[in-house]
Amino acid sequence: MNRSKRNAFLAVLAMSLTATTLVGCNTGEKPEASAEPGKGSGAKALTRTGQTFDTAGNMMAYAEFELSGEPMAERLGLNLDLLDPQKVNDPTPFDYTAGIKSYEYSEEAMYEVVEKSGLGLHLINGPINLTRGANGAESLAKRFQELADATGYNQDEIFQNMYPTMIEYASGDPQYPQKLDLKKFGDAKDGVYTPMIQVDFASTRWNRDKMEKALIPSAYGGVFLKQALWLGDFLGNMHSTEADEETEPTSADADKDGKLRLGVSSTDGFQGMLLTEEVWNKLAYIRDNLFYDASTGKLTPAVGSQYNPSKGFVYLPHKIEVTEEGSNGLYKAGSLKVTDARSLLSDQWSLLWPASEFYGTTDQRPSNPNLNPAFQGVFDGAPFASAPAANLDDKTDNDVKATDPYSVNRDILLNVFSNLKAMHWNADKGSLVSENDGKAQGNTVDPFNVGYTMESLRIFQRAIDGLPVGYASGESAKGLGTEEGKAALDMIKRQGDFLITNLIDSKDGLVANSYDLQAGKADSGVKTLQAQLGAIRGLTAAFLATEDSKYQQAARDLYLATDKAFYDKTNKLYKTKADGSEYKYTPWIAGGLSAMFRMGTDHLKNDQPQTGAAEVLNLKNLTERYTEFYDNVIDGIDLGHGMQASEMWDTGDVYKEGDDSGNSDQDHIYQLQKAGGPNGTAPILLDAELK
Repeated sequence: MNRSKRNAFLAVLAMSLTATTLVGCNTGEKPEASAEPGKGSGAKALTRTGQTFDTAGNMMAYAEFELSGEPMAERLGLNLDLLDPQKVNDPTPFDYTAGIKSYEYSEEAMYEVVEKSGLGLHLINGPINLTRGANGAESLAKRFQELADATGYNQDEIFQNMYPTMIEYASGDPQYPQKLDLKKFGDAKDGVYTPMIQVDFASTRWNRDKMEKALIPSAYGGVFLKQALWLGDFLGNMHSTEADEETEPTSADADKDGKLRLGVSSTDGFQGMLLTEEVWNKLAYIRDNLFYDASTGKLTPAVGSQYNPSKGFVYLPHKIEVTEEGSNGLYKAGSLKVTDARSLLSDQWSLLWPASEFYGTTDQRPSNPNLNPAFQGVFDGAPFASAPAANLDDKTDNDVKATDPYSVNRDILLNVFSNLKAMHWNADKGSLVSENDGKAQGNTVDPFNVGYTMESLRIFQRAIDGLPVGYASGESAKGLGTEEGKAALDMIKRQGDFLITNLIDSKDGLVANSYDLQAGKADSGVKTLQAQLGAIRGLTAAFLATEDSKYQQAARDLYLATDKAFYDKTNKLYKTKADGSEYKYTPWIAGGLSAMFRMGTDHLKNDQPQTGAAEVLNLKNLTERYTEFYDNVIDGIDLGHGMQASEMWDTGDVYKEGDDSGNSDQDHIYQLQKAGGPNGTAPILLDAELK
């Protein structure tokens, strides 16, 4: 990833701060430059239709934005060092959109949630942090200093008044209830300055009274996915202590002599450490507090590798309401109440995917020949605990309950996977179902969540078999061939066959919105874009997991049918219902579209440029559609009319002396303080539609 771009922008922050205040496929075809699609195209502006931040949808979308950002652009040949946030559409609109907009929107939103907003319980009260001493604030401050030392990050530059979350809530109001602190902290160049909100997060809290204080797996799991992907990027290499240059270590001990430090750079490495600390505490809290025993109707710890669903379901329920306790803004859960005990497929894949990513990062099994020494150096006892040997062998009957990151995550991962098979997998029909009430499966097959579960199972199979995950989840390697991996592959294959046989309409080539297993028929209603997006994701996952070209062809055919039925050439965007009655964009649809374009460029594109209907899958057309999507839907064709509510700094919208426009880069997204409401709006996604 482009370390130089990010580090250059962060260098201006290198001024004294008090660390103890921290608690507060090659076709020969290349992408081409294109005109700005929203301008002069006849496109109409979207209208925002809500002011609620949906944690689950936003985090899913931003995870797809991240994967469709720098990693995708780099695979298509972009030299990331050519990117400059303040040089809009350079070197091409596609390169800038992927490398700056998509990627950095994703990063900004994550930090907004896990460090600034207060949208959840405070890390001070995390179960791992509380083991370090009676004073949680002092323990966390000391811990952050230790993590800074491990990466060579200056303790004096740790951000002030963070609200690091231990676990996150379902939703909130992203409009700031107080004025943002925009006073000058430091000067850069050419009149650009660093405002206080870049270094002191006290004024970025959200309105606590407007938060839905509920723990929903798709919400806290969605945040976990963002954290797992970014920390995997930030900690995937080491860096030289003296020059702060990314270096590939030859062993897990390469940092022990002081010449190398953990993380790809001191700045990114430290952020990776903070994210890992948050994840570790989150996982410990989930494992020991948030599972539900269907036989007793009470919350209980996860069982892990010893779990046997036939003796009674122990699973993550859909909704747990929180009654908060705390003072000075350092909130913890006073009590928990299960208000929706169903097991939803959307919740289970939202945990399976990130837990699989984190498993790949923390993996220490001696039998795995593909271990990354940079990751091993992070989890070798310092700064993060290593796993006991009993949990690293090829047996499960000798497993022990432990509190290290690998063991805690493994317990959750195996429990969730077992529940997918026992509670949501209909083995007779060969399909996953949307819900289970704790006693029996339902009968509805939802292609969107089925498709994303297939992708989550693909990542699970790779992680459990010791194959690369994260940005490298498409790379080949020799795996361990575990029984769990074989079971996941079988589910993926059979589910792909079910989609092709039962949900694809032979008349228009589209996927039905749902299928009723009991009635044995597909829904006959107007087809939705969301259903197509999930199915394309799932069929592509089946192709990648099995290398069977029939799934690739099915995904290509569905992609072409989707573009034909849903693309509006006049407005340069996709209808969300095939009959044109709706153009309603949610973060789920935005994330699905971002993924669809990436599946196209990476796995479904034409080997050689085609003409006629198939030209949609020419690389040039795919990158144009991608750029157009960001211009017309995410950014919007006019100020304040896209899904992205605001932006700052890393996407080019810097603060300048004498510029009160709130839009220094002159695009279609305001800076935070100008983005709606009396005090501005956070950089997140809002629902929007074409009216």
